[in-house]
Amino acid sequence: MTRNLIFAMCVMLSSIYVKAQKTDGMEDVVVLTQFDVKKDHGKKFRELIRKYVKHAVRNKDNIMAEAYYEKESPSIMWIIERWNSKLVFEKMRNGIRYKQIRISSEKKLAQPAKTIYAKDLEPLSKQAWRREPMMDDTPITIMLFVDGKAGTEGQFREVYHTAMPQFRSEPGVINYQLSQLEEDSTQFVTYEKFRNEDAFQYHLNFPPILPVIDYLNTSIKKQPFQTGLHKLIRFAPFQ
Repeated sequence: MTRNLIFAMCVMLSSIYVKAQKTDGMEDVVVLTQFDVKKDHGKKFRELIRKYVKHAVRNKDNIMAEAYYEKESPSIMWIIERWNSKLVFEKMRNGIRYKQIRISSEKKLAQPAKTIYAKDLEPLSKQAWRREPMMDDTPITIMLFVDGKAGTEGQFREVYHTAMPQFRSEPGVINYQLSQLEEDSTQFVTYEKFRNEDAFQYHLNFPPILPVIDYLNTSIKKQPFQTGLHKLIRFAPFQ
């Protein structure tokens, strides 16, 4: 009896220890990095980013890594990453491939790179994040930054939580996610990947989006909400 009790206690303590380790730098992390590249440096800088992303997606702790340029401003580029561990992400950023980006940034960027940390509110599996468009698709990714009025962030989370299953079931949706910025709980960013422009336009007229639009029109700090919208074209890892 005593031996069984001691064994049970050891198992319990071991479980607590593992959980404690998991919370120390081992939780999933979302990182968005923006680059404002100087004119005539885009091609070379894009190639450096492509190499970094290609290396990142091969890491077993990477959930997703993609690189984009903005459709309306191609000199603005983004790396969007999700990792199982912040420690692994930091190790990746200290590796040779990102160091090449950092060194190149000193001459090729119009202003310092901006890094944003966030937390996904509607988790997806790695398999779901790695879902690819069809061969005849012309995919577009929409990223919307939302700066809500203080005290309304719970309402925004609830509105999206209710609508998310319907958004993800749209035939033209590849991925859809809502994340909350770490530095400010009133700030959010959506990640919406569509098979083509028509699918995005369908989404804008999809009835379940109405409560979201209502919030955006009434409960954010600065109008219009479209100023926080970015249309992105992916150039890594597959192009």
